[in-house]
Amino acid sequence: MNQQFGLLLYMISIWALPAIVAITFHEAAHGFAARLLGDDTAWRLGRVTFNPLKHIDPIGTILLPAVLLFLRSPFLFGYAKPVPINFGVLRNPRRDMVLVAAAGPGINIVLAVIAALLFHLVGYLPDTAAQWVAENLKNALIFNVVLAVFNLLPVPPLDGGRIAVGLLPDGMALPLARLEPYGMIILIGVLFILPVIGAQIGLDFRIVSRVIGAITSEVVAVILLLTGHN
Repeated sequence: MNQQFGLLLYMISIWALPAIVAITFHEAAHGFAARLLGDDTAWRLGRVTFNPLKHIDPIGTILLPAVLLFLRSPFLFGYAKPVPINFGVLRNPRRDMVLVAAAGPGINIVLAVIAALLFHLVGYLPDTAAQWVAENLKNALIFNVVLAVFNLLPVPPLDGGRIAVGLLPDGMALPLARLEPYGMIILIGVLFILPVIGAQIGLDFRIVSRVIGAITSEVVAVILLLTGHN
């Protein structure tokens, strides 16, 4: 029993730490970018911080991913407390909305590159720490890339949806923007409900999760190549 509990704690430590860092930096980056571009709402509310307690949502960040992991879901899903952004006070609302949205996935790619670079130092660590650090770095690389790729899906309120709204002409941007209140329901339906229905009727509806997985693998491969891992 003690061995199983120790293994559980080990697994939690090598996944929870990378996930918390990735989510915290992601949300803080949105707030920091908004402040630079004219909106200090998140700054005044204390959301431009690396304190994870300011960003963690008990249900979306902890409970939902834990349940999906327990159920062995093919795709983990979660969310943090959204950083409040007043797009109307940005200096150039349409352009700056794109930059603020891109800041989150952007910092996750930076963190993934840093994790890959730090792999080169693992060999200098004591054996007792090397494996744990290596597992954390590996999971940090994967989690940050998954978080970036997932958030770039062109569905509001994900970052990709807001980027698309900012870049598309009005005729396409406005209908897409109107989907924002239903975006999370759409994602849950596409990622979880449709695959379950497909499994019942003998069809594979895991198209979106397969696309995310394929893009994630390619991005990870590029990062490893650029950071000297052959």
